[in-house]
Amino acid sequence: MSTSNINIRVDSEVKQQAEAIFNELGLNMSTAMNMFLRHSIRYGGIPFDLRLNLPNEDTQAAIDDVNNNRNMSKSFDSIETLMDDLNA
Repeated sequence: MSTSNINIRVDSEVKQQAEAIFNELGLNMSTAMNMFLRHSIRYGGIPFDLRLNLPNEDTQAAIDDVNNNRNMSKSFDSIETLMDDLNA
């Protein structure tokens, strides 16, 4: 089996953190990258979910409320109504 070199640029901190994890697993960077490439081939693509981490509609509404100082608190007449709201 012949081998080829791949040169990639990566943030130094990312490389150090990845190497630390791989070392804990008994792997070097070359072995870890080969595992990733082989898994990608078997999977037929990137072997993990790639998507934007966007908040859902409820979370976005809550973020908007906080940013605009709206709906920051409720008033309760009793501890019972407070607990009912908390447990809803």
